[in-house]
Amino acid sequence: MGAVELPVVVGVDGSDAAFDALDWAAGMAARRGLPLRIVHASLWERYEGYIPTTSPDRPAERVHSEAVLAMAAERAGRRASALKVMTDVAPDDAVTALLRAGQSADAVVVGSRGRGEFASLLLGSVGLGIAARAHCPVVVVRGRPENVQGRLNRVTVGIAERERPSGPEYAAGAAANAFALREARLRGCELEAVHAWRYAAAQAAGEHGSPEDRARRAGELLDEALGGASAAALPPVPVAHRVVEASPRKALLDASAHSDLLVVGARRRHGHFGMQLGLVNHAVLHHAQCPVAVVPQS
Repeated sequence: MGAVELPVVVGVDGSDAAFDALDWAAGMAARRGLPLRIVHASLWERYEGYIPTTSPDRPAERVHSEAVLAMAAERAGRRASALKVMTDVAPDDAVTALLRAGQSADAVVVGSRGRGEFASLLLGSVGLGIAARAHCPVVVVRGRPENVQGRLNRVTVGIAERERPSGPEYAAGAAANAFALREARLRGCELEAVHAWRYAAAQAAGEHGSPEDRARRAGELLDEALGGASAAALPPVPVAHRVVEASPRKALLDASAHSDLLVVGARRRHGHFGMQLGLVNHAVLHHAQCPVAVVPQS
């Protein structure tokens, strides 16, 4: 019996940002050879009950949901003709619906801002809520058109000095690195590993070494996290290590300007129900100039 193909899930609400996310998700699903599941959340479905699509008495809310999904499915089919597309009206709020869908998904893709949210918000509440709590990778599609459309031929991942094979933070980093490597391989582009460090902080911690030593250490960290997978990947993925004397926030935001995708890791604490995003992840989700993938620890 073959392995179950988990779909790429994307949330749509009829907004321009959601259709940007749909285009991105369709490309991701096509690259990975996976189905695309398009989800439209409608609380009306919960309160009023299911109405068959053939019923002549369909209320305006149901007609709207059907129209959004039909438009989305047709658009996804144009993006990738061989793509298997499924549509679903979820009787819930958007965050709950997409978190539930993410329980059996390869990844969840959302836009940076939903219909009806203020343009001044840097990241909409739906994207933030899903990125903070999902247990599968979440891609928030944001940034400049050339970055979103994948014109720069680079996937970037952040490598933290504190990652070690024995600790939980290493596990989260390994998952993020593996995700970034796979995406770079499928895109046929370069994988850039960014390692940020602060000279004063390193000196205060009793650490010594030149920028060249730091670059060497960054390479070791990536190789350790991937377990040699970068060398074994077919086709091979060119990996560039870049060491930046800056805060992780600044280093990753600067890197996002020349990337098609920025990948960061996230730890999910068992039994913890709050917003599980660190300061760096929060910053890149709000300010990155390219799509951001938040990859939780397995």
